[in-house]
Amino acid sequence: MRISTKGRYALRLMIDLAQHDTGEYIALKDISKRQDITVKYLEQIVAALSRAGFLHSMRGAGGGYRLAGRPEEIRVGDILRTMEGDLTPVDCPVLNGNGDCSRAAECTTIEFWRGLDRVMSDYLDSHTLYDLSRRSDGDDYQI
Repeated sequence: MRISTKGRYALRLMIDLAQHDTGEYIALKDISKRQDITVKYLEQIVAALSRAGFLHSMRGAGGGYRLAGRPEEIRVGDILRTMEGDLTPVDCPVLNGNGDCSRAAECTTIEFWRGLDRVMSDYLDSHTLYDLSRRSDGDDYQI
């Protein structure tokens, strides 16, 4: 599994929103400055996160974005799955839920891949946005 820039930046954006939450909406230009990510790129990220229900948005003066839930309820795995799609470690129709495999019955590695998938999912889902936002030392947190 390799997390793309979009996935990493989505986490940075969500951490930034958690750290700067005052109940008000936060403008993308402010996040852009703090995280050194272009507004144009952030617009693509917030569109996906908004569709997935992670963000609320408001247009106009005083508008911007804020978290749709509490940071301690937003799992890192859910954010990454929103941005990356399937996070299974191998392209296997059985693991990916895309159908059957004619070799599944005699596959000697399927349980290994299932175990790895389970460990990765458990790890990603055991960390919340709150956990990551508390680990940083301010605006220079790097993912």
